[in-house]
Amino acid sequence: MKRTELPTTMRASVLVRAGELTIETRPVPAPAPDQVIVRVNAVGICGSDVHYFHEGRIGDFVVEEPLVLGHEAGGTIVAVGADIDHSRLGERVSIEPQRPCRVCEFCRSGRYNLCPQIEFYATPPIDGAFAEYVAIQGDFAYAVPDSVSDDAAALMEPLSVAIAAVQKAGVRPGSRVLITGAGPIGIVTAQTARAFGATEIVISDPMAERREVALRFGATEAVDPAAGPLGSGYDSFVDASGSPVAVKQGISALKPGGVAVLVGMGADEIALPVSTIQNRELVVTGIFRYANTWPTAIELVSSGAVDLDALVTGTFGIAEVREALDSAAQPSTLKSIVRPGREHAGDV
Repeated sequence: MKRTELPTTMRASVLVRAGELTIETRPVPAPAPDQVIVRVNAVGICGSDVHYFHEGRIGDFVVEEPLVLGHEAGGTIVAVGADIDHSRLGERVSIEPQRPCRVCEFCRSGRYNLCPQIEFYATPPIDGAFAEYVAIQGDFAYAVPDSVSDDAAALMEPLSVAIAAVQKAGVRPGSRVLITGAGPIGIVTAQTARAFGATEIVISDPMAERREVALRFGATEAVDPAAGPLGSGYDSFVDASGSPVAVKQGISALKPGGVAVLVGMGADEIALPVSTIQNRELVVTGIFRYANTWPTAIELVSSGAVDLDALVTGTFGIAEVREALDSAAQPSTLKSIVRPGREHAGDV
């Protein structure tokens, strides 16, 4: 193991229980042989962070002891384990925030996101990245070029969600795509669909402000779902809203043989138009995070095909995580960024 001169302690924003955050002083992690230690430069606020903060749980995942939130992270490698080349010290990286077992049938087939033993940042009981330093396996810390900002390095994570959705939806040059929900994932999915060659990208959202944003980020048309049908004959449908109504509308708008991918978190159970699915031979599926997406994400951003920096609508320091989480409820917010190395947003 080799470490640079690191402090022995660090600050972390800790969710004590639903609705209660505190700043704690914790030991700086030491790397296992296959790990690197990353000084966290930027962390994006995700909807799951907001859910844990307000509800203390997501489905079967329950916050039963203090938890560090945050999983959309990028930073700089400042220490390496014994099995990691020392040349990686100082490397700027984007973190894929999960640790699969690597030996189960899903890991061995390349679908490691389905590993039953997977550990994921900010999912109980695994701490996340609202901290000054984190540990991650070396091959899940991806080097980013100098042209990629710290914020964009962090936002490779939601971009990976969009890549997984667009790949599963079968989007290709000439595709007609419908997306319901113009929040951060819907907006990134629109950009990704455009990068994959879709020529018609219709995004639906009840909020006029979000529809206007969608048109700046790849959508060819933005519609109000309350104004009438969402169109028809789409090759692919991606739900990024979690709304049962939106899911049913989107499935009904697909052409025969079309694919629906459910991404948004909503009700655990909803009624589906089964006869439509059968008669049109539709494929209805979901995604659980992502696998093998980071190289594509980095290429899309570094080439300019996807603009992640433009999604950032606010920055916050480690003492302002509550404000960052609350900002997600504002219609004008796309992505809020926490900078753990700063106390407040204006600190240098």
